Amino acid sequence: MSHPAPTRTAHEKFCTTEGWQIVGSAIGKNNTHHNTYELTLPSGNVLRTRVSRPVNKRTYGPRMWAHILRDQLDVTEPEFWDCADRGIIPNRSSVPANPPRSAPTQVLHQLKHRVGLSDSQIAALTREQAIERLNEYWAAGH
Repeated sequence: MSHPAPTRTAHEKFCTTEGWQIVGSAIGKNNTHHNTYELTLPSGNVLRTRVSRPVNKRTYGPRMWAHILRDQLDVTEPEFWDCADRGIIPNRSSVPANPPRSAPTQVLHQLKHRVGLSDSQIAALTREQAIERLNEYWAAGH
């Protein structure tokens, strides 16, 4: 199935349709270059995406688009277009019966962006292991 070219407008439409929340920067101010959105999944994981401003019909390149779908929105292209064009919300997995307590979002973010762990490495850690790994990183003088 062929899909339209992915635009900033469609990206933002997807986020608003699915109910993503717009967030400010780390210091609480609005970013003038991007609209930043977050979505907390039933599993407790938090997705984050940025839509470059101005929001318009400018298209994303194929590699950037693949990255946005896979790493930021966590949907397939058909799921994206069903939501953006037809208002069909992606079927996100439900909460497990007894979900394990996950590490705080800030710890997960630091493990990924400061320590350099991959998503799969982070997912394999328990809450306690994640906190310990970050503590080790800071104790090493980073």
